[in-house]
Formats: sequence, C-alpha cells, structure tokens
Amino acid sequence: MEKHLVKCPNCEKEFQEGFEFCPHCGQKAKEELTLGVLFYNTIANYFSFDARFLKSFIPLMFKPGYLAKKFLEGKRLLFLHPAQMYLFISVIFFFLYSFNVRETVQEVNEKFKKTDKLELVTDSINLQKPVLDSVQIERLLSPLKESKIVTGIDDQELKKLDSIIKSENNKEIDNDITFDFNEKDIDSLIAINASDEEIFKAMGMSEDAGFFTRKFYAQILKFYKERGLGTILQTFYDSIPLAMFFLLPIFAFILKIFYFRRGRFSHHLVFSFYFFSFLFTVFSILVLTNLIWKEFPGWITGLIMFSTYFYLFLAVKRFYSQGWILSFFKSGLVSFTFLTFVIPLAVAIMGLMAFLFY
Repeated sequence: MEKHLVKCPNCEKEFQEGFEFCPHCGQKAKEELTLGVLFYNTIANYFSFDARFLKSFIPLMFKPGYLAKKFLEGKRLLFLHPAQMYLFISVIFFFLYSFNVRETVQEVNEKFKKTDKLELVTDSINLQKPVLDSVQIERLLSPLKESKIVTGIDDQELKKLDSIIKSENNKEIDNDITFDFNEKDIDSLIAINASDEEIFKAMGMSEDAGFFTRKFYAQILKFYKERGLGTILQTFYDSIPLAMFFLLPIFAFILKIFYFRRGRFSHHLVFSFYFFSFLFTVFSILVLTNLIWKEFPGWITGLIMFSTYFYLFLAVKRFYSQGWILSFFKSGLVSFTFLTFVIPLAVAIMGLMAFLFY
C-alpha cells in the first residue's frame, strides 16, 4: 500500500500522513491558528530563552512584517513566539525605563517639597489698586488741556473728565475671589486632628456624596497633606505595562477594521505583537543611549521615533500583501487613529486612576 506523505509547514520535511506531530521538529501537523493556540504555553515557555531569539531579532528589526507572515505560514517553532518575544523585550524596556522614572520622581518630589503651600486665601484677596493723588490727576489731564483746540475738548468736558477720574479713583474694588475651600481652615482642622469627614465638609463636599466623590475628596486631601505629585507620577508609570496589555489588542482591533477580510483577529494580534516588540526594542535603545549619553541630541531621537511609522508602512505592505499606495494610506490611518484617539484616552484614564489610587 502506497504511503501518502505530507510536508511540515515549519521545517518543510515530509512525513507520513496521519501523524499528529511532525517527527522531525515536533510541531503539530494540523493546527488552526486560534486565540487559544496563540497563547498556549506562552507563560510557561516565557523563560525558555534560546537561540530562536537571536534568529528572530535581525528579521524583527530589519525585515518589517516578515516574522508575522512566517508565523502565519506555519513556521511557529523556527522563530520565537510573538507573545514571548513581546514579553521578553517589554520587560527589558521597563527595566531600563525605571531608572529614568526614578530620577524624574525624585526631582519632582524635591522641587515640590521646596515650594511653599499655595496661597489660596479664599476669604478675600485684596488687590491693591494704585491711588492717584490730585497732582498725578492734574499731570494726566494737562496734555489734554494744552491741546484742547486740537482734540476739540472744551473746559466743561474737561471738568467732567476730572470729576469722573476722581470719583473712580476713590471707589473700592470688590474683588472677593472664592475658591472651593479655604486653606487656612483646612490647615487648622488638620492641626487639631479633626476627622476626615469634618475636613471634607469644610472643603465643600455634600453630606450625600457618593463613593466616587468621597474618593476624589479623600485623594485631594491626601495630596494636600503629602504634596505627593511624585508619588502620583510613580503610580502612573507603574500602570503603563498593564495598560499595554489593553492597548495592544486595541491596536490589533484597529487593524482588523482596516483589514477585515485579511484573516482572523488572532492574525492581526500576531502582527501587533511583533510590531510592539520592534517599538519596545527601539525605545530600549533610546533609553539606554540617554542613560549613557545625557546630552543625546533630541532631534535624532525625534527622527528615530518618526521612522517607526515607515517601519509600520513596510510591515503592513509585506504582511497584508497590498499595494504601496493602499498600504501607505491604511498605515497612516491606523497610526492616526491609535495616536489621536486611543493613546490620549488611555493617558487620561491612567492619570485619573493614578490620582485615585496612588
């Protein structure tokens, strides 16, 4: 009986049909790429760093879209798994970036602690209005009197003007500026160890305030006591790795919208893993360079950051196999959508969460 042979999509060697795994490389013979398959054993194999990383690094940096395309073609053991590569490179990036964060937080805390408390006197702010004496008023009016023929102002109009100036000069300015709470009152309550409820009431919180409002007032009071801007920044930076686990799938979803006929969502997720791995590699190099060379030219950093768009353009061109113009147009729209809508919204949410839970 003649044996029917099939070719392994990973190592491209032939073996007898019916085998569940390739006898040469061990990859599963028939495996549909689903979300379950994509994340199978990713965490368990995360620390299994081997030569596949080195074999994958050069294509990742210099052949945009190549690794994602090969992964979809079946070469899933030849190169490093996309999620594994992303996790490994992102850990390196956030480790390097933590040194910059630490310095920034320390500088902010030192500068913030040196500043005096804000002079928010909410009872009233007496703005001193310059008072003109009779001599100064006469000096102001004398040019008009001397040139009244030219200006057409007669003596009676000059008397009226003199009267108006003197009247306005003697008026008191009503300049009470009211803020949400009086710092002096709050300081007094803190000094006598008043309860938070009393302080919140002095700050203007209503008795029937909900959980979110109470939490907001509690964080304002905490910030007022501790002057903890640096701590908020630290919390914000710490939330970035977690936020990336939401931003990356959103980026993949945007790709799915623009390439809805080009495979399943998991296919776009593979592309996103490799693209974000490239981005974090570039960011890691820039952070390391700035740690070593403090005066590294900013224009070079900006140029390198701008070049990542062209990497995306070439990557989608190779991965989705569309024309140059269409690829350029779609990659521009994907970048614009992500940077204009997704990133600002994410930063706003992260900032709010950092303030509420620092």
